[in-house]
Amino acid sequence: MKHIGPENIESGTGRLVGVRTARDLGLKSGKYLFDQKAVVYSKIRPNLNKVCMPPYEGLCSADCYPIRPLDGIHRNHLFYYLQSDILLRQSVPVSLRTGMPKINREDLNSLYIIVPPLFEQKKIASILSTWDQIIEQTRKVIDAKRCRKKALMQQLLSGKKRLYGSTASWSEYRLGDLFTKRDETNNTHLPLLAITASRGVIPANEIDRKDASAQDKSNYKRIAPGDIGYNTMRMWQGVSAVSNLEGIVSPAYTVCVPNMEVDVRFMGYLFKFPPVVHSFFRHSQGLVSDTWNLKFPHFAQIKVRIPGLDEQRRIAEVLSTVDYEIQGLEKGLTALERQKRGLMQKLLTGEVRVKI
Repeated sequence: MKHIGPENIESGTGRLVGVRTARDLGLKSGKYLFDQKAVVYSKIRPNLNKVCMPPYEGLCSADCYPIRPLDGIHRNHLFYYLQSDILLRQSVPVSLRTGMPKINREDLNSLYIIVPPLFEQKKIASILSTWDQIIEQTRKVIDAKRCRKKALMQQLLSGKKRLYGSTASWSEYRLGDLFTKRDETNNTHLPLLAITASRGVIPANEIDRKDASAQDKSNYKRIAPGDIGYNTMRMWQGVSAVSNLEGIVSPAYTVCVPNMEVDVRFMGYLFKFPPVVHSFFRHSQGLVSDTWNLKFPHFAQIKVRIPGLDEQRRIAEVLSTVDYEIQGLEKGLTALERQKRGLMQKLLTGEVRVKI
């Protein structure tokens, strides 16, 4: 029998991930049984919008509610309504009464929903399901592109596959021969930037977390376009990025300036290549993972094999092209998701009625 908890429900989509059996988890209680007619709703942090329609029967954790629609309520329509901003505007305020935002059964039962006739519920659910299919297909294309990029990186960054016309041998260098450390401070007039694993170097105010930066930023380091910055405490996880911006970053980052022997875009991809990230891990210093760090002197001792400058540029261009394709698809996916939410608002409130 399958077991579902909040951790198994993808926020905002209803997709199920990492589901295990109740037996594997040592669970026996039947208090929270659900079947294929139920919708499972996570009561923890309702703002995360975790609702799903399991295609099987099983157990859900005490942090979820199995909701079985009554006669006259279509399961799929209820699923979309529970996902909607309409319900969020009711559920989030009542969940904030305790330290851990959650909604209890009594409060959930007190929320109001708008229910059209059953045939209209089915039509609305069908329309939104069509949007979900388009969104899911777009996700699959993105995943396929990411797999292609991973395969290309494995082949091109290892030298196992050469681009047409590339015949020169690869050479081994220490990173200290290819980079110098930038330690320019007292540039408080420059904007504050952050180095992220997935989004690169971005303005710090675009990060959705509390500003923990020091008020006095005189010791913050300047980073310039064409530099590579990395998180000194997380380089063993591959947290680095090529900068397209000029600004200052926290002293927790290390800023590296490439010399004329390397293409910075190629090196940016190389620094994400798993075998190289493993080298960063092996050269990091510290007793436990919370204190592991890769300071520049240790970074400088790491050896890498790279091709000549022309081949570096060509490899970087191939990988950049795939990245641009992925970014375009991700923007399209964001637009689809935004349009679907707007449609949900109109259909689920009755602002727009469907034609039967």
